[in-house]
Amino acid sequence: MKVVKEGYNFIIGGILVSVFLGLAVNPYAAIFPAVLTCYFAYFFRNPDRTIPQDENLIVSPADGTVQDVVELEDDDFIKGRCKKIIIFLSVFDVHVNRSPIAGEIKLQKYVCGRFRPAYKDSVGFENERHLIGIENDKLRVTVTQIAGILARRIVSRVTLDDELEKGELYGMIRFGSCTELVVPENVEVLVNKGEKVRGGETIVGKIKD
Repeated sequence: MKVVKEGYNFIIGGILVSVFLGLAVNPYAAIFPAVLTCYFAYFFRNPDRTIPQDENLIVSPADGTVQDVVELEDDDFIKGRCKKIIIFLSVFDVHVNRSPIAGEIKLQKYVCGRFRPAYKDSVGFENERHLIGIENDKLRVTVTQIAGILARRIVSRVTLDDELEKGELYGMIRFGSCTELVVPENVEVLVNKGEKVRGGETIVGKIKD
C-alpha cells in the first residue's frame, strides 16, 4: 500500500514518539502513539486504482458516500444548467482527490471559511474550500475540496494550465471532509444518494450521445 508524501511527517513523528516512550518510560506508554501511527499510515494511503479509459465516462474525484445529487440552474465555469454530486468522506475513507476527467485546469479558486462538520448541507458555501475547473474538447467540470470540522488543511498539487489525466491524483484533504463534482446538463449521472464511490475508479457520469 502506497502512502502519499503528506503523511510522512505524521508517520515518522509517530514512530519516533513510540520508540522514545517505549524506551524512556515503558512499553505500555508506546501503545497509544503506535496505534495512532498505524492510523496515519492508513489515512494517508494511496491505493492503486483501475481508471476507465473511455473519454465519455466521468469518474469519482474522491472515495466516500454520495451525500446528494442536486440540479443547479447555473455555474460560473460550466455556463448553464448542471448537476452537483456531493461526496462525504469519513475519517476512514481514502482522502486523496483525483481528476474526474482528462483536461486542462482553466479555473482555480481558494476560499477561506469556517470548519463546520462536512456532512452539513451548507458546508459548500460556508467552509474553507478549493475549486478547480477542468476543461477538455468535450466538456467542462468543477471539483471542489471542502474542509470539515477535523479537516483543517486542503492540499493541492496543481495550478492553472496544468494538464491532468483522468484519475490522476492532484491533492487531498486532511482528516474528514467533503468533495463536490459539478457536471454539465449533457452528462447522465450514474450514482444515487447513499452509494459508496471510489476515487478514479467509480463511474459517476457519462456524456449523453
